[in-house]
Amino acid sequence: MKKKMAFAAALLAATVLGGVANAKTLVYCSEGSPEGFDPGLYTAGTTFDASSRTVYNRLVEFKHGSTELEPGLAESWTISDDGLEYTFKLRQGVKFQTTDFFTPTREFNADDVIYSFERQLKADNPWNKYVAGASWEYSAGMGFPDLIKGIEKVDDHTVKFVLNHPEAPFMADLGMDFASILSKEYADKLAADGKMEQMNQQPLGTGPFTFVAYQPDAAIRYKANDSYWNGKPKIDDLVFAITTDASVRRQKLEAGECQIYPYPNAADVQALKDNKDLNVEEQAGLNVAYLAYNTLVAPFDKAEVRRALNEAINKKAIVDAVFEGQAQVAKNPIPPTMWSYNNDVKDDEYNPDAAKAALEKAGVKDLKMKIWAMPVSRPYMLNARRAAELMQADLAKVGVTAEIVSYEWAEYLKRSSDKDRDGAVILGWTGDNGDPDNFLDTLLGCTAVGGNNRAQWCNKEFDDLVKKAKQTSDQAERAKLYEQAQVVFKKEAPWATIDHSTVFMPMSKKVTGYTQDPLGIHRFDNVDIAE
Repeated sequence: MKKKMAFAAALLAATVLGGVANAKTLVYCSEGSPEGFDPGLYTAGTTFDASSRTVYNRLVEFKHGSTELEPGLAESWTISDDGLEYTFKLRQGVKFQTTDFFTPTREFNADDVIYSFERQLKADNPWNKYVAGASWEYSAGMGFPDLIKGIEKVDDHTVKFVLNHPEAPFMADLGMDFASILSKEYADKLAADGKMEQMNQQPLGTGPFTFVAYQPDAAIRYKANDSYWNGKPKIDDLVFAITTDASVRRQKLEAGECQIYPYPNAADVQALKDNKDLNVEEQAGLNVAYLAYNTLVAPFDKAEVRRALNEAINKKAIVDAVFEGQAQVAKNPIPPTMWSYNNDVKDDEYNPDAAKAALEKAGVKDLKMKIWAMPVSRPYMLNARRAAELMQADLAKVGVTAEIVSYEWAEYLKRSSDKDRDGAVILGWTGDNGDPDNFLDTLLGCTAVGGNNRAQWCNKEFDDLVKKAKQTSDQAERAKLYEQAQVVFKKEAPWATIDHSTVFMPMSKKVTGYTQDPLGIHRFDNVDIAE
């Protein structure tokens, strides 16, 4: 039955996106559908893979397989001595993509940079609410509206960012997906035609691949951007065959219906490695999975209750069952491969008796709660439903009744950020820029409450430490502040930290040039495939 479903999905993709077979085509079996195609609006890697990493560029980029920055749409930049002014010299001769729905009449310039950021920063910008419920979650959660005093057009190919205070990770932040550069000319045409929502449905950028078509929940087709400033990709067509079931993704790879896919089931990894027609790349993930309590809702507003629940959860059993040893138990909110990781922090001990006693002491009896389980595989959590079932069983042992709930992925992300959300949500994070700030402030800072901060946790001691670290240029001093912040986090327990995983990427041996990325990025601009 699964093979028939896989064949049907492949047939649908070929029917909807006709002509693919006649070109040099790479089919990527992606794990889920994008929420949209405007990367500024979202935070999920699934969405970024389909938008910012194919269609768009940023002022600066991360080198393939690295957290090191290199020039992107900005060919050079200078930073003032006081750290308040960043001046970028823009690359000249960069063309926006020509598509069936828009033909640009000019090349990339400073106006596009200003448009791409100001729509996220200014509530009175006509593009600020062009999508219902738009919150610009990354920009807002990282404090960009307060950080950026203004963006000045020096000339057509020079733009200056003026900050209100120094910000150590600012350059790294500009390499992130939400900082992708869109076409102001395209935006102006959509606004004039009364079709602004099309920006999130039919993307157009300067990146390596041009968007062609999307069949919701089935397939996305792109073609190589012949005019790409960094060189035309080696493949002619790129297809995302949306396949939520990891077992079906494996079947499609082995049947030749796709050539690469992410997040295999842990139980499948060895068989994939043994297949002589496949290569399996692996890398320690710059990631963390967690269970975030809603600290605004009783009894999860009490740290002693959260710590008790953490003691009730057997994290080692979860890692063994979900990852079959291909992950490690997490004790901190940042991975051990990241600088400033505090190895002296003592983890929550699995102790059901102590957990039960602590709940009784806190006056918590007959607690009923919900555990939210993601509907998709992510690098940090391959099977959230299985993890939730194990948590459910653990909590039952201490007198807590847990109901498991889930939603479609885009809805899951939207609902889980609500301040009045009930229960605790399984989620996780893969670092976007290699800086601890991208975990500690982005996920746990006060400005991220109602967005990326799914615990809705605002702790002044913690927040002061991470905000001070952001404004400190010396990395050794920053590391000390982040180490202290991790101690506060563990004491207050807004999450149950679950795991840091190893990430595997199986692919056909016909695929060359793919580079596994510590930032969880799936990029295909350097990839080739033997015909």
